[in-house]
Formats: sequence, C-alpha cells, structure tokens
Amino acid sequence: MIDIIIKRTPAFIKKYIKGQIKNYKARTNPNYPPKYFCPICMQDILEFKGLDRSLFEKWFEVRAIFSISQLETINISKYSCPNCGANDRDRLYALYLKKMLPKEDKIKLLDIAPTHLQNYIKAFPNVIYRSMDLYKENVDDKLDITDMNIYKDEQFDVFICSHVLEHVNDDVKALKELFRILKKDGWGILMVPVHLDLNEIYENPTITDPDERWKHFGQNDHVRMYSKEGFIERVKSVGFNISQYNIEYFGEDVFEKNGIHKYSVLYIVTK
Repeated sequence: MIDIIIKRTPAFIKKYIKGQIKNYKARTNPNYPPKYFCPICMQDILEFKGLDRSLFEKWFEVRAIFSISQLETINISKYSCPNCGANDRDRLYALYLKKMLPKEDKIKLLDIAPTHLQNYIKAFPNVIYRSMDLYKENVDDKLDITDMNIYKDEQFDVFICSHVLEHVNDDVKALKELFRILKKDGWGILMVPVHLDLNEIYENPTITDPDERWKHFGQNDHVRMYSKEGFIERVKSVGFNISQYNIEYFGEDVFEKNGIHKYSVLYIVTK
C-alpha cells in the first residue's frame, strides 16, 4: 500500500514519506547507532522527525499555490528533534549563537516570539535575556512588535526575530522598531519563510479568509510570502545591513550532523 501511495505522490512528498519510514525504523531499533546531534538539548539523535503530515494534507486540501520544495530553509524529513522538539531552524540558530555569543562581556538579548531556544540561551552566563510576544503568557513582556514602546532606543545588543514578520500587517513598521532598539554595532537573527520561486514579495491584504490564507501564504495566520530579493530589499530599506550564512560558512558535515538542509540560509542583520 505504501509503495502505491509513493508512486502517485509528487517527488518531494515521496522523500518525506520515505524519511518517515526510515525515522520509524530507526526509533524502534535499539541497535541503530546515533547519526545526528541536537545542539539545543545536546543529545545524540537516532533520527529527526519529519514535518507534521497534517500540514501536507492541508496544503493539498486548499490547493496551495506555492511549493514547499522551494522554501529556502526547511528540512521536511529532519524537521524536529524527538527529544526537545527544536526544529531545524532553531538548531541552525543555536550553531550560530554558540559561535557568536561572548564568553566574557555582558550583552542584552531580546528573544521575540521565543521557541525552543530559551533555556539554551539562558545557559550562557553573560547573556541578559528578555523575551517578548504579543500573545504568549510565559514571556517577560507582552508587546506588539510594531510598537515596542517600553524599550529604549539602542537597548539591546542582540535580537532574535524568527518567522514573525510574515504574521505582521505592517512589517516595515516592525523592522523600524527592530532597528530602533538595536545598539550600534549590534546584530540580530532575522528570518522569514523565503520562497525561491518568487521574484517579489507576494502580499494581498484583502485575503482574510483562513483557507484562502492557507492557499496563498501557507498558513491561516500569514499575510505574505517573501521572495529572497524582496526580503533583503525590505530589510535594507530601514537601515539594516544584512549578511547570509550558508553551508559554506558552517560546513557540510555540521549541517548533516545537525539535520540542517544543505540549502538553508541564516540571515544576520547589523546596525
């Protein structure tokens, strides 16, 4: 039955299904040697878990106009850690933070819409950590990213803003606030879903129906899909410099060991 399904399924879904079968066999085989490592929970991993199947089902249901195979930074077959739940982009951030967070000087770090990195970052003794989100309860500050009024100009040395801007109606206003609160010579991890088939940012504020947003933007709470060029231009428009770090920076072996897809790119902004 599985073979029949695979024959009738697009190529990238075939890879996903085969990966899930491999993951299951690995997780149920006590003699299977650990091949991977999660830099967040610091555990050897037999196999990472694939992206939730229900997402594929939803995209097929609404006839999504984009192809997940053209998203820049995602590993659908090795998406999340079975131990701590960290996804592949969280693991990518952890690799960079380990390189860049200071061992001596104190720094102030703002984590926007925090995920699995909180405890990892807090373990760095020289980091003064603060979390922020508009809706979550377990954060230090409940704020709108387009109006972070309680923060002073140039208050933070570092920020992390991952997959937030695609939820925000006025992303330019949010970018201006990020620029304002970042210290001169500070830096930030700034990531959004980037679709490599697009030549410009695709957004339409009249699309408000949840299923239509699933179809056009990939999720019911997304309001746009970013192109690579459009994202970079929009980030630069508020004054940021932006750099890209890929497999050549981290190393092929590091990407493979930590379950990072070879086409993943980390965007770092500086002021």
